[in-house]
Amino acid sequence: MTAVPEFSRAAVLREFKSPLRIEEVPVPPETEAGAALVKIEMCSICGTDVHLWQGSLSLKVNLPVIIGHEMVGRVIRAGVGVATDSVGTPLKVGDRIVYTHTSCGGCYFCTTARKPTLCTNRRAYMYENIEQAPYLLGGFSEYGYVLPQAGRLRVPDSVPNELASLSSCALRSVMNAYSQLGEIEPTDTVLIQGAGPLGLLATANARVRGAKKIIVVGSPAPRLEMARLFGADVCIPVEGTTPEERLNSVLAQTSGRGADIVMEFTGVPAAFAEGLALARKGGRYLVVGQLGEATTTMQPSMIVKKNLQVIGSFSGDARSYSLALQFLEAHQHDFPFHQMITGRYKLDDVNLALTRMKNFEEIKPVIMVE
Repeated sequence: MTAVPEFSRAAVLREFKSPLRIEEVPVPPETEAGAALVKIEMCSICGTDVHLWQGSLSLKVNLPVIIGHEMVGRVIRAGVGVATDSVGTPLKVGDRIVYTHTSCGGCYFCTTARKPTLCTNRRAYMYENIEQAPYLLGGFSEYGYVLPQAGRLRVPDSVPNELASLSSCALRSVMNAYSQLGEIEPTDTVLIQGAGPLGLLATANARVRGAKKIIVVGSPAPRLEMARLFGADVCIPVEGTTPEERLNSVLAQTSGRGADIVMEFTGVPAAFAEGLALARKGGRYLVVGQLGEATTTMQPSMIVKKNLQVIGSFSGDARSYSLALQFLEAHQHDFPFHQMITGRYKLDDVNLALTRMKNFEEIKPVIMVE
């Protein structure tokens, strides 16, 4: 059995907007039934990590916490009953996994609504206090604890850590969004708002799913160039254009109708009203990026007059993680996923990595845990 230390070095946030501190956090001495202890190998950085660090999320955060939730870990201890992952693949000590937030399986949202991401008793990594057992519920850490009620997916051998970490939030959120959206017809124009990691991954998905035309609205220019590599047919910059100009560009690309499907991945509140305008009559508008506290104004009658379907999509369950890993396994050589990984940092450099992410100097940096 692998020797496990008493403490794990981890990047801890004790006060919003303050630098993270590398601290010694206890490693649980026992692994309960259904749980696992992993040696974290890599954790990519998400825009949500930055928002949590800055205190701008509309979700409860129980400080102090270990930030990071896109981790890949190698199982070094498995509790009683751990023999397979969440889709039945055999799982043993030494295997790499990605793992989900928890769902209880017994509340209204888990059973009747069948939306485990909305579980009443949900526990989420990087939101829980490090001073309460099992302590290691965040990704910027040498070790991590997989809660018994958390889904876990064995990472295929052909999928490298960089892409596996990408699957564990960004891509699983995109896969969950497409599951809620429904079918894409081969005659559909899909418009993606946002050229960040989720927007790029959504673009690749739209291409694989057979969209007739894919339009990406976003900035800065290098992100739009990458969007073309991920399958965009038309890229419209936000910088240097007005909403009216962007609408006119979309109408010119869609025979004056607007996009059949609009998907929002920006996190910018003002993008919501713009997305309503960009969708055609009878179209679908899927909103994924809005998790902040900020507000915006919109015209509710536009939803009615245009007969729009507006769909919110939050996070992703074990099925979404599995679909994400399958997508990467099948298409990792069809799109330049590795170009999204723009920086590699050691755990001690986590504040630099977060700052660069906050300043849009990175697309998808990763923390390499030694």
